[in-house]
Amino acid sequence: MYIPNANRVDDQEQVLAFMQAHSFATLVSLVNGQLFATHLPLIIVAQEEGKLLRGHMAKANPHWQELATQREVLVIFQGPHAYISPTHYAKWESVPTWNYMAVHAYGSARLIQDEAGLLTALGELIAANDPAYQQRWESLPDTFRSGMLNGIVAFEITITRLEGKFKLSQNRPVEDQQRVATALAAHADTTIAAVGHSMQANNDLEGKQA
Repeated sequence: MYIPNANRVDDQEQVLAFMQAHSFATLVSLVNGQLFATHLPLIIVAQEEGKLLRGHMAKANPHWQELATQREVLVIFQGPHAYISPTHYAKWESVPTWNYMAVHAYGSARLIQDEAGLLTALGELIAANDPAYQQRWESLPDTFRSGMLNGIVAFEITITRLEGKFKLSQNRPVEDQQRVATALAAHADTTIAAVGHSMQANNDLEGKQA
């Protein structure tokens, strides 16, 4: 990913927090020699040995069939984004742009097809998104649960490198950044407003201005 120095995020804790907050990601690898993408929720696991991503997909999805044979796979985590009008800038000779935040995770994958591993992968997703459902899931008939498990393939990706890019007008003068952040934060669209709030938090504009 192209990352100018002003937009690069090297703080691993910040990157992981972003991934966890935007965990519906895009997994990209090769299938039959062509790029293939699957959109799915993932669990981010940080441990002493390293960082992992876990999730599952439908067995009918051909993506998993070559996943473990790939030298490297890519997972894209995308945050809020917004159009930036040059009308917010003090300098007349300015052009529009787009602000956004993204993290790219690279790594190697392995498949999880045993029942215990599938239950663990499912349990993690339930705990993260709908913990109250766990009791219902466990009360369902064994035949139903087995059928559901037979219809999915879980996987685990060992992360080998992370790239974080927060493009939040860092290349603009502080006054321009403030105007953009204020305008976006007040926007009725919550996605656009989130970019404004992220600009304020990421750049600490009030502190810079002082």
